[in-house]
Amino acid sequence: MPHNNASPTRGADSATPQSLIDELEDSITKQNMRQRAAVMRRVTDLFMVSGAGFSEEHIAMFDDVMSRLVSAIDSSARAELGERLARCPTAPLKTSQILALDDEIAVAGPVLTHSERVDQKTLVETAKTKSQEHLIAISQRSSISEAVTDVLVERGNAEVVANTAANPGAKFSEFGCITLVARSQENSEIARRVWARPDIPRHHLLSLFAAASEEVQRQLETTDRQKAELYRYMVAQAKNQVQTQIREGSEAYAAARPYVESLHRAGQLNEERLRAFACDNKFDETTVALALLSQLSVGHVERAFVHDQVDHLLVIAKAIGLSWETTKAILQMRTVPGGGNGQDLGRHHASFTKLQQATATSALQFYRLRARAEAQLESLT
Repeated sequence: MPHNNASPTRGADSATPQSLIDELEDSITKQNMRQRAAVMRRVTDLFMVSGAGFSEEHIAMFDDVMSRLVSAIDSSARAELGERLARCPTAPLKTSQILALDDEIAVAGPVLTHSERVDQKTLVETAKTKSQEHLIAISQRSSISEAVTDVLVERGNAEVVANTAANPGAKFSEFGCITLVARSQENSEIARRVWARPDIPRHHLLSLFAAASEEVQRQLETTDRQKAELYRYMVAQAKNQVQTQIREGSEAYAAARPYVESLHRAGQLNEERLRAFACDNKFDETTVALALLSQLSVGHVERAFVHDQVDHLLVIAKAIGLSWETTKAILQMRTVPGGGNGQDLGRHHASFTKLQQATATSALQFYRLRARAEAQLESLT
């Protein structure tokens, strides 16, 4: 086999970098910072022009010396070096890590944002220990791993979190998603950006909408009304499921429902029975009776009681032909504070009297249609 005498340090092409390396080594032993910066600049120029053709051995040689020199030059020279090396695909690895960890954002910023030679360990360390400006620089990278975004969304300020959430190249772990939702609750900018991401699991978006302040919810609706309406419905469904579980586990409800249903089948469930249930403060019997008479779900009627939807109850009562005395007894059962005080009842009586039965009947039909539509939507989600 013929022997190849070529070596990375021989020939015209290699003589130039070798002589510069020698000069660079020499500058390290001297105290002239200006000379160090000048030599570093010449080495950087060589990298930018010919670095792609250097062997790994050459690059490692440069890296060894440059990484020792970089801490011995002033911040302006380091910043220039960082700017030059940030987009260099063959930039010296060790030198790139040092620049990324520099306390000066002018030095670290370009490297943190653009360099593909900075490894995940260095990015995580920087995110955990450096300034918010460093975190902003990292949040602008073309791709960010879950380990890095975990730190950014937990430690970063609002600008960092918003930038990270808006970055299509950012990936989020389960912890990251939970933290994003928590940070979104009172910050509409973060919430809008999280809301717009297609990769955030649906249950986290559901949590976001459920926990968000009213202002944030309005912002979400402005961003995507159709999507917001879907998740508003999903939040309501989640609450309804909890409500159903509580109701189904109640011994009082378990006894009341079959009894009231038997009255209904026998044709004995009338206004007199309903008023007696209400006057005796029998919540389960009253809600089941109203549900059967109005052809609505028990959950629908319960929510009208629990969530202070007086108008809803007035419409149901008027539509099924109840008198004011029976309606008043039902309103006095409401679980909200002051639900049955005289002033409120007087106002509700006026509304009940004004409400036409034909109008209430149309509204009740709408409630039924909406309930069917929600059931169909639930089957598709």
